[in-house]
Amino acid sequence: MTDFTTTIDADGVATITWDVPGKSMNVMSLAGFAELDSQIDAALADSAVKGIIITSGKKDFAGGMDLNVIAKMRDEGGAEGIFNGVMHMHAILRKIERAGMDPKTLKGGKPIVAALPGTALGIGLEVPLACHRIIAAENPKAKIGLPEIMVGIFPGAGGTTRLVRKMGAMMAAPYLLEGKLSDPKGAKAGGLIDEVVAPDALLARAKEWVLAATDADLVKPWDAKGYKMPGGTPYHPAGFMTFVGASAMVHGKTMGVYPAAKALLAAVYEGALVPFDLALKIEARHFTSVLMNPSSSAMIRSLFINKEALEKGANRPDAPDQTVKKVGILGAGMMGAGIAYVSANAGIEVVLIDAAQDAADRGKAYSEAILDKGIARRKVTPEKKAEVLGRITATTDYAALQGCDLIVEAVFEDMKVKAEVTAKVEAVVGAECIFASNTSTLPISELARASQRPAQFIGIHFFSPVDKMMLVEIIRGKETGDVAVAKALDYVRQIRKTPIVVNDARFFYANRCIIPYINEGIRMVAEGVEPALVENAAKLVGMPLGPLQLVDETSIDLGVKIAKATKLAMGDAYPDGAVDEVLFWMADQGRMGKKANAGFYTYDAAGKREGLWDGLAAQYPLADAQPDLTEVQHRLLMAQVLEAVRALEDGVLTDIREGDVGAILGWGFAPWSGGPFGWLDIIGAPRAVELCDALTSRHGARFAVPDLLREMAASGQTFYGKSARKAA
Repeated sequence: MTDFTTTIDADGVATITWDVPGKSMNVMSLAGFAELDSQIDAALADSAVKGIIITSGKKDFAGGMDLNVIAKMRDEGGAEGIFNGVMHMHAILRKIERAGMDPKTLKGGKPIVAALPGTALGIGLEVPLACHRIIAAENPKAKIGLPEIMVGIFPGAGGTTRLVRKMGAMMAAPYLLEGKLSDPKGAKAGGLIDEVVAPDALLARAKEWVLAATDADLVKPWDAKGYKMPGGTPYHPAGFMTFVGASAMVHGKTMGVYPAAKALLAAVYEGALVPFDLALKIEARHFTSVLMNPSSSAMIRSLFINKEALEKGANRPDAPDQTVKKVGILGAGMMGAGIAYVSANAGIEVVLIDAAQDAADRGKAYSEAILDKGIARRKVTPEKKAEVLGRITATTDYAALQGCDLIVEAVFEDMKVKAEVTAKVEAVVGAECIFASNTSTLPISELARASQRPAQFIGIHFFSPVDKMMLVEIIRGKETGDVAVAKALDYVRQIRKTPIVVNDARFFYANRCIIPYINEGIRMVAEGVEPALVENAAKLVGMPLGPLQLVDETSIDLGVKIAKATKLAMGDAYPDGAVDEVLFWMADQGRMGKKANAGFYTYDAAGKREGLWDGLAAQYPLADAQPDLTEVQHRLLMAQVLEAVRALEDGVLTDIREGDVGAILGWGFAPWSGGPFGWLDIIGAPRAVELCDALTSRHGARFAVPDLLREMAASGQTFYGKSARKAA
């Protein structure tokens, strides 16, 4: 079986069809590239062939490069192996671009057109960019673009160089530096592709263009005499301003911690100063440097390889298919309403229950508002809106839950209230129905005591806002059975989110790690550390929000409630009295966070954040001696990382892949690091122990090194090395 096949019709048009066996989406492998190369050679050498169409045998064109292959190139060949491999890809795509034409006259080539039936991402767009024309089928669900930057690399098979030369640096920036994706019409409007046609006319139009193409149609602008880059090169007056601004923009957004963004910008800048083929070589060198950077390797591992494995059920128990047909959602507040929307949008019938009908109706209206925004942006049709809303039944009647195979409870964080609704549900639903609590703090094993079927009781913890946050934390209680876990995992797959499975414990995994981060920031304020230093230190190490902004976003009164409940549970072992002093004082001042337009930050009347509140300094005066930036960053990072290690040591986490993916998707832990375990592997366990011992001596036992980490330091192990040996 092959990835590419060629047919030649009576008019001399060769169609090379990309159709990877056994895959729902085409992905490029080294073997696939070799096949494409061979078939391009054959078509160019065949005198009967007048032109070539490259298309797909699937509903989409391609999802990109198989990053496992790139990782293998790095592991087996090092920098030289990567560079040589990438330059070989450049040679193949350059062969497509020149298409057999005379290098001096630029005549005599064969027209090559890319015909895209659907989504074309990464290498799935880089191959078309080397063709002489790109024609896409009209398909609002299709996505076209170069999203490599999102997983820690950049388009390295000529996509960076070609797009900048095609569009100019400024116009190409959103596609390269932000990974912007467009539907076919948007891609044409943006200049990514050349034509959009009806799906049933795609191949006919491609053939028509091939047969009518002239020599001039085959010459790319950068190969033509007198070519000038749109928007100007770095030493052109207009281009100079673009490149200066791009540098500031990239560093402002990435804080200098993402190597791929800096390397991409360097490849664009340097490549713009030299001829095209040399620019490709420069791109390959920067791409190689990125792949050899441990940060990029960690991002690829967590955000692509591990994330994909978890979404495909890497840790799913061996149980029959548990596809959800009808879900009951208890509580129509923001969380319940969000769960209802993502479920209905995935094609699942939904019963949304609240104590009052108007509350249930408001919950359904939440879905309507999201869909209306989609219509305004032309992402949703009125028919789609009606279809999704038609799946949601908003009611107060528990009898409507009959026939549900999954219940998701999202009522108040109160054991008594949750116990009451559990009993009401179990009186109505069938014996096979799985019951899930969306609690973010209460132990699942405790909640399961209210159930007559604890083996079918599980935690499914969503993050807010549900429609935007990709992570779902599945919590296995002490008596939770495998079928319940399989049900939860299959449901999360249906709603197209990423699951992690953890064992039951206070705060589970995500909240267990994020609360110490927030607390460490607040603790520093109490110590007299400049609040701006705390916030900027967090952002400069790659956290999306500083701890003070994060507590404002989640609300200070929620922090107070969590603190009181935790202190009640832990008694004398409670470690955060200094934090409570600040939180409780803020609450007493009525500064409850963003929702009250007053918290650690000040806000204008519209709720826009303006700056840190100067009233903090009166209550918590700044210390004369301020810590250095690195000290603050180590405190903020280690507060999270050590808790992740303790979660693994305690058996709450059973798979470091879930720990890393969960950290990045759940609370935005420094994505450049690949997650807490990825970061520890980058710096090494001995260095981590050294840092923590120093922090412990200065700041206390919360930075004490877990036994697991100290043992790994002594033996020279890494988390992923240990995990690989364990799997083997």
